[in-house]
Amino acid sequence: MFDNRSVLVTGGTGSFGHKFIRTLLDRYKARRIVVFSRDELKQFDMQQEFDHPSMRFFLGDVRDRERLVQAMRDIDFVVHAAALKQVPAAEYNPTECIRTNVNGAENVIHAALANGVKKVIALSTDKAASPVNLYGATKLVSDKLFVAANNIAGNHPTRFSVVRYGNVVGSRGSVVPFFRKLIDSGATELPVTDARMTRFWITLQHGVDFVIAGFGRMYGGELFIPKIPSVRIADLATAMAPQLAHRIIGIRPGEKLHELMISRDDSLNTVEFANHYVICPSIRFIEQRDYSTNVLGETGKPPPSGFKYSSDLNPHFLGLEEILAINANA
Repeated sequence: MFDNRSVLVTGGTGSFGHKFIRTLLDRYKARRIVVFSRDELKQFDMQQEFDHPSMRFFLGDVRDRERLVQAMRDIDFVVHAAALKQVPAAEYNPTECIRTNVNGAENVIHAALANGVKKVIALSTDKAASPVNLYGATKLVSDKLFVAANNIAGNHPTRFSVVRYGNVVGSRGSVVPFFRKLIDSGATELPVTDARMTRFWITLQHGVDFVIAGFGRMYGGELFIPKIPSVRIADLATAMAPQLAHRIIGIRPGEKLHELMISRDDSLNTVEFANHYVICPSIRFIEQRDYSTNVLGETGKPPPSGFKYSSDLNPHFLGLEEILAINANA
């Protein structure tokens, strides 16, 4: 799909961008792979790591619409991964979070339409489902913008979809490297937010593969959600350091006890496939689609009445050995 095509990743120096670009270089022969981000040091480091003739680096911020328009010239596919993601930081700096996550989404849509980009996938988060914090609220707005952009496109060829998933094992800011650091430093206990807390669990490679599959599956307007296992945070701590006690520290402001990716209200517009779900657009498009069959010919069906996809209700929970095996490959 990406052979002899040009691909741009906003926020491309992040955890997802690194793994996505490595996967493209290993599996495809892209004409250009463009990293769009605002951190010159991270771009410099990445240039040393990915010394490949197809690589291009654009310094810029998604808040800058004109720069995005320049960067997307002759681009075929865009992954929008740039965002301000730290929940407490967003609560203390709401305007900055809105400028990047909401205004930045608008700018990506504008630039893609202005350049006739073929397909755009925006990365979302479980926190956008029934949000309780500002970060989640801005990502919900972003999701809605990308879905509605398919109507704005009109006769333009550009199509937009969204991918949503939960905790990424080993990514920057996740609990696994935090626990590892404490264990390596000789900690005598591990801080656990709440003994009941659960989270969805996905590796970075699985997330990248799911996004790549989304480009092949999408008509435009879908919100793709993978079927992935759950973990109990207390089990994670036990698996990583069975000799250490747990210290319960309580839930932080804006944090959920369990992750939710499809609410009961959203399930009314949801189609269940073999290994993923699709939340279909709630608005009518000029070009009507039957999302129960995707571009690849995969077919789905409505979930049971009253369904919701939550980490505590997930039928697949990881055991201690499974947790260690996944963490080792993250």
